[in-house]
Amino acid sequence: MTQDKYVIGVDYGTDSVRALVLHALTGETVGTAVFEYPRWKKGLYCDASESRFRQHPLDYLEGLEQSVREALKNVPAEIRRQIAGISVDTTGSTPGPVDEYGTPLALLPEFAGNPNGMFILWKDHTSNREAEEINTLAKQWETDFTTYVGGIYSSEWFWAKMLHTLRVDPEVREKAFSWVEHCDWISAVLTGNTNPLTLKRSRCAAGHKALWHKDFGGLPSDEFLTRLDPLLSGMRDRLFSDTYTSDQPMGRISAEWAKRLGISPDAIIGVGAFDAHMGAVGAEIEAYSLCKVIGTSTCDMLVAPTDEIGDLVVRGICGQVDGSILPGMLGMEAGMSAYGDIYAWFQRLIVQPVAELVGEEAATELQKKLLPALSEKAALLPVTPTDPVAVDWFNGRRTPDANHTLKGAISGLNLGSDTVRVFKSLVEATAYGSRNIVDRFREEGVPIRQVIAIGGVARKSAFAMQTLANVLNVPIKVAASDQACALGAAMFAAVASGVHPTIAAAQEALSAGFDAVYEPEADKAAIYETLYARYLSLGRFLETGLIAEHESSYSQENA
Repeated sequence: MTQDKYVIGVDYGTDSVRALVLHALTGETVGTAVFEYPRWKKGLYCDASESRFRQHPLDYLEGLEQSVREALKNVPAEIRRQIAGISVDTTGSTPGPVDEYGTPLALLPEFAGNPNGMFILWKDHTSNREAEEINTLAKQWETDFTTYVGGIYSSEWFWAKMLHTLRVDPEVREKAFSWVEHCDWISAVLTGNTNPLTLKRSRCAAGHKALWHKDFGGLPSDEFLTRLDPLLSGMRDRLFSDTYTSDQPMGRISAEWAKRLGISPDAIIGVGAFDAHMGAVGAEIEAYSLCKVIGTSTCDMLVAPTDEIGDLVVRGICGQVDGSILPGMLGMEAGMSAYGDIYAWFQRLIVQPVAELVGEEAATELQKKLLPALSEKAALLPVTPTDPVAVDWFNGRRTPDANHTLKGAISGLNLGSDTVRVFKSLVEATAYGSRNIVDRFREEGVPIRQVIAIGGVARKSAFAMQTLANVLNVPIKVAASDQACALGAAMFAAVASGVHPTIAAAQEALSAGFDAVYEPEADKAAIYETLYARYLSLGRFLETGLIAEHESSYSQENA
């Protein structure tokens, strides 16, 4: 009789961490729990007006222990002894400075309250200028190190964030021996080896965000980095040269963490990756499937067999990396810097002044009901060629063609434009942004044979999903699991620990399937072609004006 085996997937989102315990052969869920980051929830170390978003490593450590222990709270001891593996996914790029032992600086007493010693969340845009400098130098260099990240480096990524921090904080600059992505660090913590020179680095994180590629012999050359800024001189040697796909083991769990979590000391820890990439695996991504992870922002994942895609290089996306999603396939990533965040902004715009007038209790009740009510009413509105059109760049543009200096806009308003119509235009804007990404892949020669959606918006907003299906004019399948990222992490844990031989086998055994399909409505889809053209036109106008304004400001500052 085959011995039962269990695996744990740990999913670090923007606001919380989730642990999912599965039977590794049947996919049965035996435990799950969510832990909200207490410091992040209080807004500590962040300043939205400056686009600064930092997370304290204690939130991550406490979240790991509490979520796993809570998920195992009612699980028999026999099952705890049969935990074969754990794998972790995180947001990204979420790098942080560490000392020579791999300890994040914020865990040292002298940096405990210093935001620059913490992990820099994906949506932190304080390093826009550094990203611009990387792009400028890369285009002048003999080797364009941005080639495999769409030709444009983003301020949301590893090197820009590192360089900005080193420039603005001499104390961090003096103490930081190396830098580590969250998905690498937290996985390494579980093994007890956080040495930045020896821990296994994620192929997913390194290829999509840190300019790692085999054609470059790894990371960008020291000569390039030193020319970018002498502060980066020698940093390459304190980082990594090899990377690993997430079907590989990071190592065995340490005795300390086995005891803290109350599981088998023989459990294997898998190499980590980003949440969207593991979420796509949990949603049964396959060749030429576009998997949209729709939450506060989006990540759009696409895979293609390497022997079919050949030497194709896709412009303006967040990277193409061999094995970053499925081992043996080219993983391609695109995405949007704001999706659900735009809806949340509109909600705050309405609720905040109400709270001042009627009190927090009444405002809280309104907040719970507002977006569902607006969605219900917006779904009843007709779609016409003269509807208001919005642009979704409220947090800049991630893809196609990253530019985080761009801003959002709403056009075509008149005195009859009410709350519901403005909300409808914002939901449509997020769909137009998605369409722009799909069009870029197709223009570059990458077919899209199906669209899959996961994430909070995909599961909670039928109006947003139906609008998206109409704008894309394709059916959209929504994964049944509301924990697709944790499920994908559990699948990788099952392979890294040897329970399943391949990711395909793990997907077949553990997948939860789909529970909704949104079919496009032909009459609305036709009108959206006209509205989408207006979106593109408005976007060109905004971008041209903002570029001119930015260049003028930059020239004055550097005169």
